[in-house]
Amino acid sequence: MSHLLTRSIVFASALLLIFCAAAFAQTRRFSGLVVTPQFEFVPGATIKIETSDKTLTVVTDSEGRFSIAVPDESFSVTISGKNIETQTRMFARGDKIDDLQLKIKYIVPPISENVVIEADSLTPEVENRNDSVYRNNLFGRDDQLIFTLNAGINAGQHEGGGKSLEIRRFGFNLDHGGVNGGLKILVDNVQQNQGTQGHGQGYLGALKSLTPELVQDVSIINGPFSAAYGDFSGLGVVQIRQKESLPDVFTLRLQGGSFGTFRTFAAISPKINNVDSFLAYEFSRTDGPFKNPLKYRRDNVTGNFTRRFGERTAAGFKFNFGRNDFYSSGQIPLDLVASGELDRFDAIDPENGGRVRLGTLSGYFRQEFKSGATFKADAFVGRSLFDLFSNFTFFLSDPVYGDEIQQHDSRLQEGANLQFLQPYKVFGNQALLTVGGNLHLSQINVGLYPTVGRDPSRKFLPGNVDNPDVLLTSAKANVDNYAGYLQNEFEFYNGHLRLEAGLRFDYFRFKVDGFDLSGTSPKRGGGDCYANPRSCGNLLVGTDGGGKLQPKLAIAWTPFEKKPLTFYFNYGRGISSQDARGVVRDPSSPKLSTTDFYQSGVSLNARRVSIVATAFLIDRSNEQVYIPDDGSTEFAGRSRSYGFELRNSIRLTKYIAFNGGVTQVVRAFYPGQFAADATRLIVDSAPHTVANAGLVLSGLRGFNASLNWRSISSYRLDGDDRTIRAAGNDVVDFALTKRLKNWIDLNFSVDNLLNKHYFETQNYFESRTCPTCDVIARIHATPGYSTTVNFGVTLRFGAKR
Repeated sequence: MSHLLTRSIVFASALLLIFCAAAFAQTRRFSGLVVTPQFEFVPGATIKIETSDKTLTVVTDSEGRFSIAVPDESFSVTISGKNIETQTRMFARGDKIDDLQLKIKYIVPPISENVVIEADSLTPEVENRNDSVYRNNLFGRDDQLIFTLNAGINAGQHEGGGKSLEIRRFGFNLDHGGVNGGLKILVDNVQQNQGTQGHGQGYLGALKSLTPELVQDVSIINGPFSAAYGDFSGLGVVQIRQKESLPDVFTLRLQGGSFGTFRTFAAISPKINNVDSFLAYEFSRTDGPFKNPLKYRRDNVTGNFTRRFGERTAAGFKFNFGRNDFYSSGQIPLDLVASGELDRFDAIDPENGGRVRLGTLSGYFRQEFKSGATFKADAFVGRSLFDLFSNFTFFLSDPVYGDEIQQHDSRLQEGANLQFLQPYKVFGNQALLTVGGNLHLSQINVGLYPTVGRDPSRKFLPGNVDNPDVLLTSAKANVDNYAGYLQNEFEFYNGHLRLEAGLRFDYFRFKVDGFDLSGTSPKRGGGDCYANPRSCGNLLVGTDGGGKLQPKLAIAWTPFEKKPLTFYFNYGRGISSQDARGVVRDPSSPKLSTTDFYQSGVSLNARRVSIVATAFLIDRSNEQVYIPDDGSTEFAGRSRSYGFELRNSIRLTKYIAFNGGVTQVVRAFYPGQFAADATRLIVDSAPHTVANAGLVLSGLRGFNASLNWRSISSYRLDGDDRTIRAAGNDVVDFALTKRLKNWIDLNFSVDNLLNKHYFETQNYFESRTCPTCDVIARIHATPGYSTTVNFGVTLRFGAKR
């Protein structure tokens, strides 16, 4: 009996092995990559496989890859997805089905529909960042978010952490984002650049209310190539999109580190049918490495509610409220640092700093149609209060009380955006028409007040009423911007040739009612200048307006079916508006300056390697800039910049990737203008070499890490004197995250890992550091942070998937 049982077991085991072997022999691996005709990777595409007896489904990952076991027989494959033109292919039993490259075409391109191609494929005109950059890093300072953009963008602090960054790109200094072409930054389609601002045109201080953990993705358009964007878009557009929902019901992050840094992020995101929502709070404080503690505190509250009415309709609202308060060390003279009289983290005026309060409420609606057409509408209202206390020149203009000033900005803003996208066919070729309009209205109370110890009465202290260098200004300004645009994209030769043309028109209306009080102005009707300074000042009253057309053109050509090479040409005209006070003061000056941006390049998007090489030429028109620091205006003539960019992304292994880039300006100058030595007059105050590189570890046994390097060259601070230069710098940052369980991560970061001594922002001007000191033209700078260590823990509860 036992022998019979043994034989039965052996026989059954043999049959099972034969069955498994036969089953294994009768399956094959169907794998590969889904790409566009320009070889851009396509994440989230659904691949449905129909066999003789079953249906299999697989979805491409973040790099457009897929892999699934299929029976060893003929089968059909259907590729579909959001705004993807559905296509079906047949595979016979003997066909090659592993390591394939399947091409799809979008009905609506990703950049138009806010569906970002998040993987490592690169194109010259657009760069993207997904949320892993912001999810796996600790941010001790809010300005670090700008550093993650790279893309040839160099940014530096003026005040050590509380004030908006100074932006430099393509050989131009954009000040705080709005001059020399500007860099337009939007959060959920709400413009962050503030025109006619108390401290500088296009000021980007509203970004202080953005919480990094809520960023979904970022698109960077490397020039004014999209007709959807107008003012401040001359040197590019950054569109930041926040999440509508979080992956867990409750998220908590606690972090602390060097210089008294402490930060908390807490969010709740309930799981409700057909609803995406969250409510989040961020608290942050730090003193920084400064001798005069920064005392920086930031509180942000952000929320979203989206209701989906079926698969094609959604409506919702977002809100964001923020406040920040800070002291700062300002920019200190580097000659005193070099002589040892000042430490690089010292301060001369301890009262520098500021306070900001702001809030934005927005609503949005999206309707998608079966044809692929999409209608989008959004509107917002924003309120902000801004007070900045600065002392750039110390005792230059006022040897008795000092040169401290208060720049005030109180504004109410309203805006709306409409966009309709209609895909259609032209002789069987895919085309897309985009039509839209923008409205942006600003009502602003803006002023410059001489202060001492943050008391705005310095103008009326003994000796200052008649001092023309102690200026007080105040104005109520209305700036209205109306715009409409259309853009049409055509694809030919099965998507191998893509043509795009667009046209945009912006009209601005400027209205100002204000005055300047310098002390040399006659009184009108008598009265007390202290009680009624307007009666003693020069009136600044008037209304003016102007508009500009902005054409766009783009060509992308992929000549080969198998070789992943694409050639590009892009042209766009961007505009940047002038401060309304400058427009009314000099109505003959340019109200809107233009930037003509030409770009050509080639991209290679292979399976593991993506490389982009481009050349650019930028022509800027005449521009007049109002200087809110002293109420003056500066006229800049035509300027030109040209150079090249190289970018790459390399997947070294399954877990390790390398990426890098360099922007090299060959020359930036004023055509037809010459310096004292008869050479061309150079555009100063911006580096000509901006580079970055990063090594990224992803998903290896719960570890995610990044080692990032950024660098800029030294650069001239004076167009005439080539010996007056700002020092360059290179900085290395490190970040590490370890997932211990599905609900808990440990976070660690080191900024400025090598403890480099460097300066973020450097400017050349005259100053006097004490009442009896000599007036000296010198370089003033804000120091970069020394090595900064942060530790954190992230807790998540109630995973939704």
